[in-house]
Amino acid sequence: MDYAILTGFVLVSGVVLAIVAQWKGWKPSLAVALAVGIGVRVLIMALSAVDTWQPVDFVNSFKPAGEAILAHRDPVLESNGGWHFLPTIPYMYGLLLWMNIPWEIAGRLVTVIADIILIPLVGKLAGGKDTGLRAFQYACNPLAVLVASVHGQVEPVSLVFGVAAFVVARNARTSRPVRNAIIAGLLMGLALCAKSWPIWLVPGMLLFLPDLRARVYGFFATGVAPIFFLVTLPIGAGTSLAQLPQVIKTIGDVRPIIGEWGWTAVAVGGDWTLDADLARYGQWMIYGTLLVVLYLWRRADPVDLTTALLLAFMVVTPRLGAQYLMWFMPFLVARPTRFAWPAIIGTSTWAAVGYLYLTQFNNDRWWTLHSPWAISSVVLLPILVAAMPWGRRRATEMAHVSSAVPVSPVGVSR
Repeated sequence: MDYAILTGFVLVSGVVLAIVAQWKGWKPSLAVALAVGIGVRVLIMALSAVDTWQPVDFVNSFKPAGEAILAHRDPVLESNGGWHFLPTIPYMYGLLLWMNIPWEIAGRLVTVIADIILIPLVGKLAGGKDTGLRAFQYACNPLAVLVASVHGQVEPVSLVFGVAAFVVARNARTSRPVRNAIIAGLLMGLALCAKSWPIWLVPGMLLFLPDLRARVYGFFATGVAPIFFLVTLPIGAGTSLAQLPQVIKTIGDVRPIIGEWGWTAVAVGGDWTLDADLARYGQWMIYGTLLVVLYLWRRADPVDLTTALLLAFMVVTPRLGAQYLMWFMPFLVARPTRFAWPAIIGTSTWAAVGYLYLTQFNNDRWWTLHSPWAISSVVLLPILVAAMPWGRRRATEMAHVSSAVPVSPVGVSR
């Protein structure tokens, strides 16, 4: 990366501003939060677009998916195995390429716009007197900037719909429960159209809904958008009916890539590799761990439940890309815990080393440095465990804490 020092300086400045804002009790307006968020993201996007280094999947996976749509071909089958999701985002890629926007900008424009919209949504998710502060802190979030503006990964697109679904579902408690439940479900379905991982957001959304009837509506509405984009592939992407089974199989396949993060990095010495056995054990660890989390936080505020689920996932998952760490960011920023900022700074620093430092070297040197970097991620696992909302396993407990205990710069209470 050519602009690593400048990018790093901007990211560190954002972290300092976010912590000082909480320490000093600043209450920035939404306009200020948006101005900072837009300025930072557009600047880093512009620098990344003219950089001589571009992320491998950004060039070899995402761009072919957009080009396939432009040529009216299936983006899953025509992207060299690089696109394993529904064609929703490739439709946007294809449109931007059709408008003759250079790929280095077009591929990031979707994620940057989504991440900017997330800024006020995080404030809405926080609610109350902290709305402006939390929106500002998300605007300064270093990992969000790296994922959206440097990598161009589509996590912000999933999150913008997922967080919007939470906000709408919470409104169902006070007015038009069925209507809001349907809208929330449709939004969550759009989150699933971008990537498959937002399935872990569905329990929290459903718990926000006021009764069983609303939850049934919300649950079935969640399936509308994914089914629509699947069955319309022959129209939108030129997929033949004979190809649909192969498309579904490809979307459902999870490649057993391990060694990038956590316990599997230690197990294989930080060697990024394929190992079906370790990946399978890891999948069972995920299911077992998340069932335990669902039970322990079954009476918690849905945002806290979701934060706990996503942080637990990061601890036990056998495979992870740096962009995965963004999953919990809007929820942890909106309702921070005592160790929220150690988790945010720690994961952002680890990811930044990969994005900004390792990219300075050629292939051989990159592989040499990758192993200690990947293994070092185990240091973050206990921090992520500590950042889980342990003291908020009941929704009423959070109401008591938030009204009675002062806020410190690194979490909810001193």
